[in-house]
Amino acid sequence: MASRLVRLIRPVTQISRSNAINKVARPITALPQLRCQSTEVEKKGGPCMRPPVNPLVKERLSDFGVYVAENLQKFVQKVRIANGDELEILVHPDGIKTTLLFLKSHHTCEFLNIVDIACVDVPTRRYRFELVYNLMSLKHNTRIRVHSYTDELTPVESVIDVFMGADWYEREIYDMFGVLFTGHPDLRRILTDYAFDGHPFRKDFPLSGYTELRYDDEVERIVIEPVELTQEFRKFEYSTPWESFPNFREADVKSEEIPIKQIEKAADEKTDK
Repeated sequence: MASRLVRLIRPVTQISRSNAINKVARPITALPQLRCQSTEVEKKGGPCMRPPVNPLVKERLSDFGVYVAENLQKFVQKVRIANGDELEILVHPDGIKTTLLFLKSHHTCEFLNIVDIACVDVPTRRYRFELVYNLMSLKHNTRIRVHSYTDELTPVESVIDVFMGADWYEREIYDMFGVLFTGHPDLRRILTDYAFDGHPFRKDFPLSGYTELRYDDEVERIVIEPVELTQEFRKFEYSTPWESFPNFREADVKSEEIPIKQIEKAADEKTDK
């Protein structure tokens, strides 16, 4: 029995010894290679840097904007490209629904998704509210913005018949800015209370609001009262001589308007010939 155990153990020990010798004698070639590699990282555009504008893409967007303006000459007032590669179409308020319907149903557009509806309040303008409709086309992998305008008293036609997703967006704009939409099936507040006074996103809306809510122990319910401040607002100065995003500011490109009238004249000359 002892001789058999010795015969079984001896080959195993010989194999282990040979493996250990090979491991020691094997040259370490990975370390010199790692040491020779550079640790510097290639500098690329950060999150605050816009990628360079492709002139071919810019040209195609310009041609498409001109094409939309030629088909909707009654409503399109301006066509411009913002930041080098963002197409914007400015239309009359009466043509918002017609323009969106054209961009959705036409085979060259097919902007089937409405991403958002935004609103900007500029009290110094005659029409203080600027409406922005953001559309996206998955087929053509592109986006477009449709701009229009209105004031406090002039309602805008709802686009729920074209995009069902515009329901809550229009309710939010009505709640925050007070813009009215005709043809909306359920135009009521969506973020604030139904008894809320005013529209919070207007520039003339006070920071403290008009009323405040609190629980009254005497009547044992929530009461709404006018705002009473114990002290006046303090004035803070937030300006700084240091620019937080200098690269982003330098790379910012202003919007470039596309001349539509010249193109219309050229088209008239071709028809005369």
